[in-house]
Amino acid sequence: MIDQGRLAELLAISPVIPVLTIEDVAHAVPLARALLEGGIGVVEVTLRTRAGLPAMAAMVAEVPGMVVGAGTVLTAAQYRAVDEIGAQFVVSPGSSPLVLEAAARSKVPFLPGAATPTEVLHLLEGGYLLQKFFPAEPAGGIPMLKAIGAPITDVRFCPTGGITLGNARDYLALANVVCVGGSWLTPADAMRDGDWRRITALAAEAAALKR
Repeated sequence: MIDQGRLAELLAISPVIPVLTIEDVAHAVPLARALLEGGIGVVEVTLRTRAGLPAMAAMVAEVPGMVVGAGTVLTAAQYRAVDEIGAQFVVSPGSSPLVLEAAARSKVPFLPGAATPTEVLHLLEGGYLLQKFFPAEPAGGIPMLKAIGAPITDVRFCPTGGITLGNARDYLALANVVCVGGSWLTPADAMRDGDWRRITALAAEAAALKR
């Protein structure tokens, strides 16, 4: 059975986990500091860009107060790479046998993605009581999570995909939601312009949401 106790602790840090797609490594440290100043103590840095891995490494090395997770991990090789640089948890939009095998061999906790009851049950059989519900809004959003939660009562989710400040509170009110993931805290123009004060304000707004 997979032990997700440590992952549960990390997901409880903040009601919102910012999902970061970083284009410029130089943005990594000031971005992490801005979010931390606003009360957000955990982030998911995606591997969607070439800057993702070095940005993650910079945050781990230079912002010790921030819990840094790795997102968009699609292969076993990527899992090993983020493990080596010190990522504290790993997130994937789905799962595959090889990624699940890499997770089983690693001490870094894994948050696998699921979008259907069948996928949720497959992961539950492997001991994954915490899962990412992705893509949340396209996959049915709040009604879908309510429907899944009725027969599958043991699994809790971090919905990601289409989550905004406008609907985050409604997601967080669900009994089977532990936190949400969102990118609205780091607008592209604020990142480009280095408007860290704006990002701190958005972080403070998100940190004030209640579960």
